[in-house]
Amino acid sequence: MTESRTPLRILAPESAVPRIAAELSRRRFLSLAALAGGTALLAACAPGGSTTSPSSQASGGALEDALSVYTWGDYDSPDVVSAFTADLGPKVTLDSYSSNEELIAKLIAAKGTSGFDIVVPTGVFIPQMIENGLLTKFNKDLLPNLSNMDPTALGRAWDPENEYSVCKAWGTTGFVYDKTIITRELSTWADFFDAAQNEASGKTSMSDDPAGIIGAYFWANDLDWNTQDADQLEACRKFLVEEIAPHIAAFDSYPGTNAIPQGTQVLMQAWNGDARLGLLESSDPDRWQWVLPGPVTELWMDNWAIAAGAPHPEAAHAFINFSMTPENLMLNLDYIGYNVGGKDMQTGATDAGMELTDLIFFSDAQLAAMKEQELNDSQTVRVEIWNEMKAAAGA
Repeated sequence: MTESRTPLRILAPESAVPRIAAELSRRRFLSLAALAGGTALLAACAPGGSTTSPSSQASGGALEDALSVYTWGDYDSPDVVSAFTADLGPKVTLDSYSSNEELIAKLIAAKGTSGFDIVVPTGVFIPQMIENGLLTKFNKDLLPNLSNMDPTALGRAWDPENEYSVCKAWGTTGFVYDKTIITRELSTWADFFDAAQNEASGKTSMSDDPAGIIGAYFWANDLDWNTQDADQLEACRKFLVEEIAPHIAAFDSYPGTNAIPQGTQVLMQAWNGDARLGLLESSDPDRWQWVLPGPVTELWMDNWAIAAGAPHPEAAHAFINFSMTPENLMLNLDYIGYNVGGKDMQTGATDAGMELTDLIFFSDAQLAAMKEQELNDSQTVRVEIWNEMKAAAGA
């Protein structure tokens, strides 16, 4: 097995939100070129037109002797991976990417010859990937362990019948602050920005991710964060670049790795699983306060899928199915610290003595305030704002 090379990245009842552990290395966008690369290529393809060669469909035959998984870094329990090989035979190679755009660009360029079997895109990207022939339809007869998944993790808007994808893990975005420096209670995104300009000025980090940074502005103002309104986007740019950037010390998607344990920042935007990791690794966890801020924040879900042209489709189905056994769902939950979408996992995690489960499982009221990203024609503007803010911060 080849180890992943980089570190890692929620879900709500359908009645609560629109359709839509260690550490997950989630949707960090590397640069304007990297971000625009995948989505621009998708946009250039005619709807319904395939950019890849047809892939073979699994039929339940003998498993191949190998499996290639292209995923977010450190996103699978080594115990699950090694047990799959020990029990079923295929040797697993894990390779990692840092953004959905990086994944998409590589699949498009390969035209069905990437050599990857399993990929793990975020839900919002899946419809375009299906339309452009980047994914292979499941043979669901080979995935009986779908029955172990919670119904709220299935039938999402991007793939209502789970024909091409199924939940791998889900999470949200909030922030952590140092209570010894910021002695008042922070509870909203507006509080975050206020503290960034005051007590935490020069000691604040935000995620290295345009979705989270730009989203925070719209969440703070209880506005639609998927808007394409030019005036609203310009107001966002002006606020982030002119008012917030001078106070930002770093753009860090993984404060749980160093910044929280080492206390190098006072206020940090963070994904829930990464924040949990930092608190668990801190020598003084009581110093820190995790906030799932209102009035709105983010909802995302990553998904198992099989790449078009997958050379080992039987093994790919077997691995996804293997990962959905109750035992392996719990192993992955424990390892990555994010909810993996299985049934009744909160009870199991509590019974197992897992710590800080309030950063993994959320109430209906919390879930109702989480909204997912949509891809639209404002994406390029959003990346431009992100780049301009980073330049203004000099971080």
